[in-house]
Amino acid sequence: MRHGKKFNHLGRTRSHRKAMLSNMACSLIQHKRINTTVAKAKALRVFVEPLITKSKNDSTHSRRIVFKYLNNKYVVSELFRDVAPAVASRPGGYTRIIKTGNRMGDNAEMCLIELVDFNDIYGSEAKTPKKKARSRRGSGKATAKAPADAATEEVKPDEAETKENDKD
Repeated sequence: MRHGKKFNHLGRTRSHRKAMLSNMACSLIQHKRINTTVAKAKALRVFVEPLITKSKNDSTHSRRIVFKYLNNKYVVSELFRDVAPAVASRPGGYTRIIKTGNRMGDNAEMCLIELVDFNDIYGSEAKTPKKKARSRRGSGKATAKAPADAATEEVKPDEAETKENDKD
């Protein structure tokens, strides 16, 4: 019976699962987003978020602990140099899982797992300043008419050209 056992084994041995999660975490840190199945993404989130929390404290001890899990010194240096300063103010929840549908071959649920602070699409919407609300009354009517007059002037020469072409 599996009472109280919440760890997803992903159908792999311990050594295979450890190597797979380590490689997926390296890819996630390096590329900032990866495509995978939902089950693997959920397991990866549990694996990588404590490592990102460790990277906030840049000490030799923290680097050694993270290296023990990732086994890639280039990814560890990128984690401490690029990712940690970006997530320094965030208290947790460094990854986002976005479901993308089912895989064609075996109908497995696929998703995109990404680092939250490195998404250009969601980050740009939040950072754009809101426009001021404008009233309907006031001197705005005079400025609104001027561009409309300019647009009609541009249309008139085109109409003249079409009339000349019709005569020919």
